[in-house]
Amino acid sequence: MLSKFLPNEHVKSVFEIKAELLKEKGIKGIITDLDNTLVAWNVKNATPEVVSWFKSMQDHGIKVTIISNNKEERVKMFSEPLGTPYVFSARKPLKRAFKVAAKQMELKKEEIVVIGDQLLTDVLGGNSAGFYTVLVVPIVQTDEKITQFNRRIERKIMNYFRRKGKISWEDK
Repeated sequence: MLSKFLPNEHVKSVFEIKAELLKEKGIKGIITDLDNTLVAWNVKNATPEVVSWFKSMQDHGIKVTIISNNKEERVKMFSEPLGTPYVFSARKPLKRAFKVAAKQMELKKEEIVVIGDQLLTDVLGGNSAGFYTVLVVPIVQTDEKITQFNRRIERKIMNYFRRKGKISWEDK
């Protein structure tokens, strides 16, 4: 059961994920979380670095869809200037939003990676839906109330994985 919480890969930042490497692996699409994955949860717009990352993906023919549990207003304000499709009120970790995003991109599961900063929503949802998952270190260590609760549970799961030798990275 806990294996559903184990990401396939871990990176410090979304910016470590390079379009060229994804293409080499046959990846044609990215489903990414928004808050604390692309920008801090309290930052409204894409930073120049995020804009550049999206452009690099687009230049390499990699489709990106943002899925977020946040409200439409928040996700739309961030996504539209990037020209990026999005799914709001995704109810992650439920599989539905992941499947909707994959269908919109017209790609197969094995052609898509899921990127996010939370085990309980992004990794669990991506793994349950059958995608390759990449966990990133949260951009900031502050969170909204519900996420603070999730982080406490995540720390326990991560400590279990460390004790079992399944992961070796540090959280920060």
